This record gives sequence, structure tokens and C-alpha cells, in this order.
Amino acid sequence: MLNNLIPAFDFQIVVLDPWTHNFQDSLWITLMGFLVSATCGLVGCFVVLRRMALVGDAISHSLLPGIAIAFILTQSRNTLPMMVGAVIAGIVTVALIELIRQSSRIKPDAAIGIVFSTLFAIGVVLISGYADHVDLDTDCVLYGQIEWIPFEGYTSIGNTEIGPTPVIRMAIISAIVILLLVFFYKELLVTSFDAGLAASLGISPAVFKYGLVLVLSVVIVASFESVGVVLVLAMIVFPSTTSLMLTDRLPLALLITVFLSILYTLFGYHLALWLSATTAGAMSVIAGLIFTLAWLFSPNRGLIGKILRRRQIANAPTQTDAFGQVDAEQFGRNL
Repeated sequence: MLNNLIPAFDFQIVVLDPWTHNFQDSLWITLMGFLVSATCGLVGCFVVLRRMALVGDAISHSLLPGIAIAFILTQSRNTLPMMVGAVIAGIVTVALIELIRQSSRIKPDAAIGIVFSTLFAIGVVLISGYADHVDLDTDCVLYGQIEWIPFEGYTSIGNTEIGPTPVIRMAIISAIVILLLVFFYKELLVTSFDAGLAASLGISPAVFKYGLVLVLSVVIVASFESVGVVLVLAMIVFPSTTSLMLTDRLPLALLITVFLSILYTLFGYHLALWLSATTAGAMSVIAGLIFTLAWLFSPNRGLIGKILRRRQIANAPTQTDAFGQVDAEQFGRNL
């Protein structure tokens, strides 16, 4: 029965053929996967540091009504109306969460659940009701179709084709996100760790919070064609949380995020070929496995390391003074 669930692994078909017989298709699929994962991960580092991971989840789901309304109003699948609708929906989401949290006794997690489930449901209803009129594929929006990237229209300069339009668009957005992170790095760092200090330095925490929401909304919309709204959260959370498990330095965490994105893309792509599964889902599975390894074996924060250190402390001999009392200073050093 296990053989029916897991097909036999053929190294030639799974690993070699994609880069020999189908090199161009494999290149565009993996490049799109890398750009999405790296961009979402870089933004996700600041989202996680601000304890906004659930807000990111809410935004990724509640963008649907903004996108659906943009389709209904414009009768177009162009990127610009999608971006505008998504950004407005993202800002409305955060504003509603803050309004519910500040004007009632409802806790932040409950407010997030109320807002994102309501907006997500509205988006599903709108998409389901108007899909026939605006040619909107619900499954594509929810789950993504990264495998179809090589068959999208190509962007050309003169008579030279550069690459599939979604890949080129994602590359431009990735470059803009990197420039914004570099230019506003200090402000994002201060507002992420200490909003009070940022305000005392003349930096508005609210401006950078909503600016981060705006960038996150744009990245999510640009990622729809590859990982979909359901799986985009994995690309926001997994690279950032895994890198922050491995280091305390934010610049190094950002570099690790990019490296992890390469691993997610390559291993996820070949896993999908092996299991005949969706590439976006396989990338998320690989991301979950790598996070599990970091959670278990991280030198400073790993579960196994913590267990070993506790055993070492428990087994360490305590020093006593001449009257048989425990040496508190030595005990503190052991801890």
C-alpha cells in the first residue's frame, strides 16, 4: 500500500531530466519560486519581529475581497487594479483589527480571526459569484499554478524576449523591496524592537507599520500566480522564523533567508516531480521540514540543545562552603 502512495524514485527522471530535457521550463519555475520565497521571507523577517505573523495571515486571506472588487469594477485581470485593490484591502484589514482591539475587550488574536475570516468569506463569495463574468479562477487564486509560469506571455525588449511576464514582474518587485529594506533598514529595526524609542527619535511607528503592510500586500498579490493566497503565508513565516532560530543578528538572518529560499525552491521542485504534486505545496513541505530541523538542532535555541544543557546543569556538582551551604554564585554561573 505504501508503494501506491509513494512512487519509486528515479534519479534520472526526477533530478537530471528537468535540467537537461526541460531546462528552460525548470529555470523559470524555480526562478519564480525563489523570487517569491526570498521576497516574502525578507519582508517576513520584520513581520515576525513585530509579532505580526497572524496579521500577515489575515492580510493574505483578506486581500481576496479587494481583488474580487477590483475585477468586478474593471473587468480586467491586469496587475495594476489587482495591486490597488489588494493594498486597500490590506490597509483596511489592519485598521479593522486595531479598531476592534482598541474599542473593545476582545484580544488581538480574536480580533484577527474575526476580521480575516469575515473578509476571506466575503472574497470567496464574490469570486464564486462573479468568476464567470471576470474569468477569475478561484483555485488559481487560492493555491497557485507555478507550473504554468513557462506558458505565460513573455516580456520583450525590442525583438528580444526576456522571460515570462510574471517572473519579470516579480523580479522588479523583489528589487524594489530590497531597495526599500536597505534604505529604511534602521527605521524598520528600531520600530520593530522598540516603538517607544522610535517615537522619541522622531520616527513614526504607525507610518512604518502601515508601510510594511502596504509592501506585504503588494508582495502577496505578485505571489498569487505561484504559491496562491493559502500558501503564501508559509513563504512569509517559514524562511524568517527558521533564520531567526539560527542567529540573533538580523543582517545575517536576512542572508540566511535568501539561502533557505534556494533550498525550498530546488528541493520543493524535485519533490513535486517525484510525487506528481503541486510545486508550491512541495516547497512549503520542504520549508516545514527545514524549520523542524532548525527547531531540533539549532545550537542556541534548538530543543535537543536545551535538553542537553539542562541535563548538564542538573548533573553539574554544586560547590558548598565550609558549613555545607550551596555556593549561590557558582550555582548561578551553572545556570
